[in-house]
Amino acid sequence: MFGLSQERQVLLTQKVMQSLDDWGLSASEQLSVLNLPESIRSRKLRCFHEDTPFPEDPNVEYRVVRLLGIIDALRTSYPKNPLMGGRWMKTPHKRFNNKTPIQTMLDDGNNGVTAVLAELDCTYAWDLSGSLAK
Repeated sequence: MFGLSQERQVLLTQKVMQSLDDWGLSASEQLSVLNLPESIRSRKLRCFHEDTPFPEDPNVEYRVVRLLGIIDALRTSYPKNPLMGGRWMKTPHKRFNNKTPIQTMLDDGNNGVTAVLAELDCTYAWDLSGSLAK
């Protein structure tokens, strides 16, 4: 993501922040899900809604790329009702030991974010399985 233009990075940052708001995450939960460096405080989140891209950090990029995948998968899963994506994120699921996808991401970090994306995007799950022909 960080190889993109500043304008594109800002747009993607705003998209992620809007989704985190739509999912009902608190400021501290947003900091955690994004894996932002400890030096970034919750008051800085407002800048990410406006004109500041996420910091160039490999840990943040890892999360942001997968969060964008989750956002896109929810959009394609519920094309006629964008509110359903947020509902799905707040509903406990058997595959996550009856936790919500949001709680899974908060509790399990990178593995949790990856698990949520794999649940929503079968092609991503297929790639993770190592089932690609070599």
